[in-house]
Amino acid sequence: MSNPVLVDVEEGIATLTLNRPDDRNALSAEMSGAIVDAVRELEDRDDVRCLVVTGREGTFCAGGDVNAMVQLMSGQAELHEAVDRVQRETSRAVRSVAEFPLPTVAKVDGVAYGAGANLAIAADVTLASAEAKISFGFRQVGLAIDTGTSYLLPREVGVSKAKELVFTGELLDAEEAGDLGLFNHVYAEEFEAEADAFVEHNEAAAQAAVFETHDHEEGATAFMEGRDPEFEGR
Repeated sequence: MSNPVLVDVEEGIATLTLNRPDDRNALSAEMSGAIVDAVRELEDRDDVRCLVVTGREGTFCAGGDVNAMVQLMSGQAELHEAVDRVQRETSRAVRSVAEFPLPTVAKVDGVAYGAGANLAIAADVTLASAEAKISFGFRQVGLAIDTGTSYLLPREVGVSKAKELVFTGELLDAEEAGDLGLFNHVYAEEFEAEADAFVEHNEAAAQAAVFETHDHEEGATAFMEGRDPEFEGR
């Protein structure tokens, strides 16, 4: 059985890839737990300065795994128990990204739906391809909102618009989501290359806490000398 998440760290940038492409990277309880564990491990690494969350094979995340809920119900779990377990674990996954102490970026290609939409906007910056779509349509699958919606969405689009998006379950295309501020940048071409370039360009300077560090001293000195700083991540 393949790992539900893949983690790679290169030159300070940790990339966490959702790895259930056959299920459109839907968040099962096991996958959500793997996200939480991976994020916790990355928090403790001195060589990580930025976290990127993305999905495999043209899909970011199709939301909570409804099939997993059905499978739990076919065992001994009642409906509310099955739903509660998956939503509880997906909420932990979203929260782990939202509370990551260093800069976070979500790279959204394809659909970000329900809990997957929350995972996307939990990041500090959300980058999207022109094919990206996002929806907070919990009602379409008979679920009450959350896994972060009630906290995250109003802060992105305002209370009134958040209510509308939840009530209607509207599926927004990349341009519409960008206009609302759900996506910071939308790339019509060369999405992966453009998104990676954005991350690499901003990673060195976008430190979560640089005061009383070597990089803070270097940044201040470079500013006074009228040159570009040479950050070392310490």
